[in-house]
Amino acid sequence: MKSIDPNDFKVVQKIRLAKIPTLLKVKADDEEKEEKLDKVQAKLSDFQDVMYAHNKYSVLICLQGMDTSGKDSLIREVFKEFNPRGVVVHSFKTPNSNELEHDYLWRHYIALPEKGKFAIFNRTHYENVLVTRVHPEYVLNENLPEINSVEDITPAFWEKRIEQINNFEKHIAANGTIVMKFYMHLSKEEQRQRLLRRLEEGKHNWKFSPGDLKERGHWDEYQQYYEEAINKTSTEHAPWYIIPADDKEMSRYIVAKIIWEEMQKYTDIKEPELDDKIKANFEDYKEQLKKES
Repeated sequence: MKSIDPNDFKVVQKIRLAKIPTLLKVKADDEEKEEKLDKVQAKLSDFQDVMYAHNKYSVLICLQGMDTSGKDSLIREVFKEFNPRGVVVHSFKTPNSNELEHDYLWRHYIALPEKGKFAIFNRTHYENVLVTRVHPEYVLNENLPEINSVEDITPAFWEKRIEQINNFEKHIAANGTIVMKFYMHLSKEEQRQRLLRRLEEGKHNWKFSPGDLKERGHWDEYQQYYEEAINKTSTEHAPWYIIPADDKEMSRYIVAKIIWEEMQKYTDIKEPELDDKIKANFEDYKEQLKKES
């Protein structure tokens, strides 16, 4: 299987989602893909321990995609070797009453990772320019000044939100948060097959919701708004990566490999060294401990 180059998936110029494949064809079976993922998992886990000790950077992994695009299983498989103290997952659903009493970025801001840790946003702040664009009536729940009806939500409103999101990401990146955003690029046919499996396989029935079919009816709108958001917010400090998602095993490996390759650019992340005075007294400390026995 050929090596994964992050640049093959990184959005550095205007893209058309319809022209980007949802399946990466490789000469490898699922077992080989899983073996490669296992190796990257182990390296990421070791790196996270070092980053935790270094305590100057944090990492924010943003996952977006249509229903059934594999976000949940990707999180489970890519990060399962991490020390639990070093990674936290936030799944953002419909804002609750408390969250609606704040601006739309508030709940994302307070969920940002501490220094030395990874945070994974399963659905992200981009829902505010995706779901709410498909269903603008949801914006009315935010009780915003000068927004009294759907007719008040103009194209300028969405441009402002995009600008706010760019500023948010620029701010956190400037303060030590490494941001990587992944769009799980799923085909409509593959989604149909996965929804059918949820209905036909008993152990997956619980995952199905009639709302999945309702949102599927807005497929073209979502593709349009994803494309627009990605094109306007993929920056050097917070890049988007388009991940072919029709093959779950391959998409997991691609995401893990991209994270690993990108983190290697931060050559200053090293385990802190002990003070010279402490190191000079190592033998004394050993003797003290030995005497206790």
